[in-house]
Amino acid sequence: MRQMEFKMERTGLLKEGDILPVTEGRLPTSYYYTLGKAYAMSANYSYSERLHSKEGRVAKVHETPKGYFVTVEFDE
Repeated sequence: MRQMEFKMERTGLLKEGDILPVTEGRLPTSYYYTLGKAYAMSANYSYSERLHSKEGRVAKVHETPKGYFVTVEFDE
């Protein structure tokens, strides 16, 4: 089980247990991921950290001083 954290700009869009698709974006030297219909975005990952799953389950939605975050679990 692999977990990744995504940054959200506003809360209330997702809840624990939701199954959402993940879209991969490519930069010149890294990859990033968009959760659902642009609900949240990931950090940048290198080629060796690339995600292979196409969907994941929301494990946790939480707020920190830096903003709203969602933790998603993938079967990898």
